[in-house]
Amino acid sequence: MPSSILEPLPNLKDYDISPVTGFLPEQQPLERLPCYFVQWEILVNSIVELLKEKKFRVSVDRMPLLSCDLLNEERAYRRAYSVLGYIAHAYIWGESPPVNRIPTQLAKPWIEISEHLGLLPIASYSGLILWNWKFIKSDNTHKKLLLDPENVKILSTFTGSSNECWFYLLSIYFEYVGAPCITTGLKAIEYARKDDQMKVIKYLIMLTKQIKTLKKLLGRMPDNCDPSFFYTKLRPFLAGWKNMKSAGLEGVYYGNSSETLQVYSGGSNAQSSLIQTLDLVLNIKHKPFCCGSQREKKESFSDEMKKYMPRKHREFLNHLSKVNLLRDYVLSKAEASPNLLSAYNLAVSMMKQFRDSHIQLVSRYIIIQARNSQKCTSANPRIPQIGLANARFEKSTELRGTGGTELIPFLKRCRDETESSLAGKID
Repeated sequence: MPSSILEPLPNLKDYDISPVTGFLPEQQPLERLPCYFVQWEILVNSIVELLKEKKFRVSVDRMPLLSCDLLNEERAYRRAYSVLGYIAHAYIWGESPPVNRIPTQLAKPWIEISEHLGLLPIASYSGLILWNWKFIKSDNTHKKLLLDPENVKILSTFTGSSNECWFYLLSIYFEYVGAPCITTGLKAIEYARKDDQMKVIKYLIMLTKQIKTLKKLLGRMPDNCDPSFFYTKLRPFLAGWKNMKSAGLEGVYYGNSSETLQVYSGGSNAQSSLIQTLDLVLNIKHKPFCCGSQREKKESFSDEMKKYMPRKHREFLNHLSKVNLLRDYVLSKAEASPNLLSAYNLAVSMMKQFRDSHIQLVSRYIIIQARNSQKCTSANPRIPQIGLANARFEKSTELRGTGGTELIPFLKRCRDETESSLAGKID
C-alpha cells in the first residue's frame, strides 16, 4: 500500500467546503457592501447603462480611493472582490479598443482584497460564480431544496441579460449538484485504504452516476443562453489579460504609477475546484500544455488554475493530491478483482464522456460562433465588436479561451489524458 495512507484524509470543514453545497458557501453571499462602499455598488449596478452611454471609464476614473479597513467580515471581502472584478473587466474590455491600465483607486483595493482571499486580482470563477448569488426565497431549514436555478438570483452582471444570468446560474447549480462527488470520492479513498473492495466499488459506482448527472447539466446551457449572445456579448468581458494580443491587449498595469505589465487568465471553468477534485480522486493527470513557439512549461494548466481559487480550496486540492491512491489500489487488485477494475474504469470513462460533451458545447458556443462572427464582420465591417469577439483567426486551433489557452487543442488534450488514465494503461 502506498505511503500516502499515512497522511490523514482532508476534513472538509478545515477547507471551507460543505458536504451539502460543496465549494459554494453554505451561507448566502453578502448582497451589498457597507454604506461606505456605496460608490462601488453604484458602479457595478450601472455597468450596462454607463457602457451604453460610453461613460463607464470616466466614471471609474472619478471614483474615490476607498480604504479596505471597513470590510469587517469574510463575506464582505468576497463581495468586494466580485464587485471590483466586474468593474475592472468592464473598464478594460467595455469599449474598443481595450485599455491597458487600471486606475489606482480601483487597482489598490482590488489587490489588497485579493491578497486577503489568497486570489489574484482578476474576475475569476470565485467572484463570477461562487460569491455572486442570493436566494429569491430563503428558508434556512430547507436550503438544500431551495438551491436550484429557479430560486437563485445573480447579483452582478456585465449585460443585464437573462442569457448571462443563466450562464452563471447553471454553473452555480453545477457546483451544488456536484457537491456529493467530494464526499463520495473521499469515501472511495477511505475504503481503499482499508482494503474494503466492495465499499470501493460501491462508491465508484456512485461517483460514476454523479458525474453522469453533471454531464447532463452541461446540455442545459442552450435552454436559456443563446450561443451568439454568449460569444459576442458576454465572453469578451470574461477574458483576462493573458495571451490576448489578438484581442488588442498584451497585459495590464495595476495603478497609475505601475510600470509592471501583469498578465492574468480570465474567468474560466478550469478554475472550478470541483473539476480538479474529480481528476484528483480518479488520479487523472494533466501534463504541462504548450503550443507553437512556447517554451516547455514545468507547471500544468491545472496547477496554474489553482492560483485563481480561494486559498482554502487550493489547499484542499494540495492535500487531496497526497492521499489519492485509487488508481494504484485498483491496479494492485486488478487481476484478482475484475469488478473493481471495471468500476474504476467506468468512472474514468464517464469523465471522458463529460469532457467530450464539454468539447461539443465549446464547438457550438465558440467555434461555430467565431466563424459566423467573422463572416458577418467581413460582410459588414461597421458591426462593433469588443475583445475576444473582435479577435481574428485563420483556423479554429488558434482560438483562445478566456483563460488564455489555445482552446480546442487544450480541451482535446485533457480529454485524451483522461482516457489514458484508464486502469491497465500504465504510464
